[in-house]
Amino acid sequence: MTSSPEPTQLIDRFGRAVTYLRISITDRCDFRCVYCMAEDMTFLPRNQILSLEEIYTLAKAFTELGVTKIRITGGEPLVRKGALELMQQMGSIESLHELVITTNGSQLETMAEPLKKAGIKRINISLDTLDADKFKAITRTGDLHQVLRGITAAKVAGFERIKLNAVILKNRNHAEVTDLVQFAVDQGIDISFIEEMPLGIVEQHNRSESYYSSDLIKADLAEKFSLLASTEKTGGPSDYFKVADTQTRVGFISPHSANFCSTCNRVRLTVEGRLLLCLGNEHSVDLKHVMRTHPNDMMALKQAIIDAMRIKPEKHEFNIHEQPVILRHMNMTGG
Repeated sequence: MTSSPEPTQLIDRFGRAVTYLRISITDRCDFRCVYCMAEDMTFLPRNQILSLEEIYTLAKAFTELGVTKIRITGGEPLVRKGALELMQQMGSIESLHELVITTNGSQLETMAEPLKKAGIKRINISLDTLDADKFKAITRTGDLHQVLRGITAAKVAGFERIKLNAVILKNRNHAEVTDLVQFAVDQGIDISFIEEMPLGIVEQHNRSESYYSSDLIKADLAEKFSLLASTEKTGGPSDYFKVADTQTRVGFISPHSANFCSTCNRVRLTVEGRLLLCLGNEHSVDLKHVMRTHPNDMMALKQAIIDAMRIKPEKHEFNIHEQPVILRHMNMTGG
């Protein structure tokens, strides 16, 4: 009797193939963005987080199961000691087509070129405002000019694509969407606008009152720009438009106004080693426990990942008008 061949692709109950893994390598950050975390955060002790070696082992396991794109996230991933060496290791995985990163840009002035050499193909940089005072208010600790220098360094390093990510909040930065797109056009880079995710309790604003939909942003942009519908995808949830007569794409990530769950191809690994099957649900599997209970047993780890696909939910249940069911903050989830 011959044994069944090992699965080479992760398929959930709804026939969706999981090919994209987001890995949080730290919950720590040098910013304290108001929509991401509390001002006085308590971060995880070292013994509760995955080691860099464990993260690399997990990346190998997922790529052997058909994942072709990995995004490194945090917190702010570049504040973790050894992050660059980890990405160099990941960049050498042959079956991994894309290694990308999301960062707040604070470390890019010195790290952009080493990241490119490590194998990072594309980079997303969070930028919610071009007003230095407002930037400080949103991030609580950040320096806009430091991030702008980081964007310049990223352009010089020559990544395949650079994209800005802007979380838009009504009466905080919604009036800046045209300025942000003009900045992206001037820089020759892309930008995505994100509806705020209701993760964790935040104290500085009411999410239902600060909600600003993608449709409202599009209407604002239409006053200055001609947006042409695009079929381009990057493996993530953005719907893209091309700014006419430019190289810039404008993306919209709309978990509330244009639910994208039916095409979800991604899962998230928290720095604690929890495999989150959905951003907006608590369905998860403790892969750290599997690894530490069965050290060096790649088969046990891969079987746990395969089995996890059975509990990936059909969709999230975000409701911007209610207190969040998901109490973990975005920095705990993986940006």
